[in-house]
Amino acid sequence: MASLIAILDLKGKSLIQRSYKDDIPPSAVEKFMPIVLEMEEDLQTVTPCFSKDGINYMHIKYSNLYILALSKSNSNAAEIILFLHKLASVFTEYFKELEEESIRDNFVIIYELFDEMMDYGHPQTTESKILQEYITQESHKLEVQARPPMAVTNAVSWRSEGIRYRKNEVFLDVVESVNMLVNASGNIIRSEILGAVKMKCFLSGMPELRLGLNDKVMFETTGRTNRGKSIEMEDVKFHQCVRLSRFENDRTISFIPPDGEFELMSYRLSTSVKPLVWAEASIECHSGSRVEYTVKVKANFKKRSSANNVEILIPVPDDADTPKFRSATGSVSYAPDQSCFIWKIKQLAGGKEFLLRAEFGLPSVKGDDVQSKRPILVKFEIPYFTVSGIQVRYLKIVEKSGYQALPWVRYLTNDGDYALRTNIDRTNNASSLTN
Repeated sequence: MASLIAILDLKGKSLIQRSYKDDIPPSAVEKFMPIVLEMEEDLQTVTPCFSKDGINYMHIKYSNLYILALSKSNSNAAEIILFLHKLASVFTEYFKELEEESIRDNFVIIYELFDEMMDYGHPQTTESKILQEYITQESHKLEVQARPPMAVTNAVSWRSEGIRYRKNEVFLDVVESVNMLVNASGNIIRSEILGAVKMKCFLSGMPELRLGLNDKVMFETTGRTNRGKSIEMEDVKFHQCVRLSRFENDRTISFIPPDGEFELMSYRLSTSVKPLVWAEASIECHSGSRVEYTVKVKANFKKRSSANNVEILIPVPDDADTPKFRSATGSVSYAPDQSCFIWKIKQLAGGKEFLLRAEFGLPSVKGDDVQSKRPILVKFEIPYFTVSGIQVRYLKIVEKSGYQALPWVRYLTNDGDYALRTNIDRTNNASSLTN
């Protein structure tokens, strides 16, 4: 329970604030920044929650603003911090960008949102799509809206009643990002998969959806056998529409979806995977006057798949100039502002391997050691493919009117934090690309 919410600039000056209870004076907001500065000086860090003189301070930093909640009671700090993030999300939906100027330009609408999103210190409606149905940018429209939509008083606060579509469709995207770090010896130091199930729902009425995945825990708890591969997801997080009690009991993902686009769930897998796109570079030095690179890229996945929009960023010395490139595929460009050259391959089929040669001049002599400590960075996306092997087994749609809906499922794997610190071999007898 929060007694006061305030938005401050980076100097700690209150731009706007709303008191929900009278147990904390508004002047307490002015003490926030001195406390923060003191913590930075003494502890070299600032925690999002701290107490001073019997007042609990909970805050988040968003862009050039502090969003602050004050409380005197023994509050649920995690709930209030989550509410502050939702507050920032709603403001961003309304004003496109949440910063000092947008706060000053929208005092009226912000006070209305403060009043609707929290009542006597308790969070209420936090779904921006529902709020936008009866709190609009033009204040005169508030008089036309006689009462709030049913979603505000209904148990399903994220969806309004009376939604109708001529064609009922559901689009489900399973997107996985691969985080990977490989050391100079070719050993994998870090490997994890971050996944998300994203949906776009264009369904009439109040449909009930049930999603089935090849979940290892579900197969084990229900005693079922799975003919194919099953996966064990970690750190699973759901949208509020999912019935958590049902999932905890039998691992069924059951929900009434919001209208439009939303993220249904996210997960993580710490399973070790080999690099999907491998890149390595060898350097040939010429007495500090010029340097040559031979770069090899290989697709370490099956031939039926292909990686699209592949970009390989190879670091070079800061003073390198006069680039020359030779490659059998793709395009190469020099990015001096990033101290690297970028090899772009529009489509890289599974199992394929390609070479690139590059030459740079070195106008300032710094010795023969041109090895960069920065890793090779790789960007890519592989459609119709998931590295974890997750599969949508079924997506059932049930609505009382009995209409038929079309579900569409897509899979995509892309790079996350993907860095390769590969070996650099150096020789001094290479020929120039111009020879």
